[in-house]
Amino acid sequence: MKTFAELLKEALPGVEEIFPWDLEEQMQDGRDILVLDIREPYEFNVMHIEDSVNVPRGVLESAAEWDYEETEPDLVQARDRNLVVVCRSGSRSLLAAVTLKMIGFKNVVNLKTGLRGWNEYDLPLVDEAYQPVTLREGDAYLANKILAEQRKPADWVDFPR
Repeated sequence: MKTFAELLKEALPGVEEIFPWDLEEQMQDGRDILVLDIREPYEFNVMHIEDSVNVPRGVLESAAEWDYEETEPDLVQARDRNLVVVCRSGSRSLLAAVTLKMIGFKNVVNLKTGLRGWNEYDLPLVDEAYQPVTLREGDAYLANKILAEQRKPADWVDFPR
């Protein structure tokens, strides 16, 4: 059995990553990019990169094909476009990028550091009404919030792998 960290480590060599400032530069240069935010809709509505498309990771495969309830036409038509996958920290999006490559997307990259890094670099985020999100609001929302009951107990024994 593999841990989440092990899955990420295995996925990393198969996916190119870019930093927020690289994506910003490419967007400013007018490069044809689809920014795909794979967070849950409630997360996307709070803040996202303007003009990004939201497809939750849980429906990614069916959203990437025609004839499903989850079909996202912008994504289906992006098989040969430059596709940058984003999430809060860059972890979920890394696994989503691997999946997209497996199902035939050609130019897929992961946004290293995710929206956290985007916000820390002071790049613009908007809410669901396309109103700007302040750096402070971004910092507060995107910060790690691990609750005490989510931490591994001191006496926990991992399952053998």
